[in-house]
Amino acid sequence: MAHKINQDECIGCGSCAGTCPVGAISEDNGKYKVDEASCIDCDACSGACPTGAIKAE
Repeated sequence: MAHKINQDECIGCGSCAGTCPVGAISEDNGKYKVDEASCIDCDACSGACPTGAIKAE
């Protein structure tokens, strides 16, 4: 199950992207998104998000 970033809660800080071991998170128009096909469901990103915008889907 891949993780997803709630775009309404994302503040664009990028802290999630730095924790992803497979580079599945990228910036898109000032916010971040998860490439669900690349996500390995390690949950590192959700702990790094200061707003709690990242959840497993």
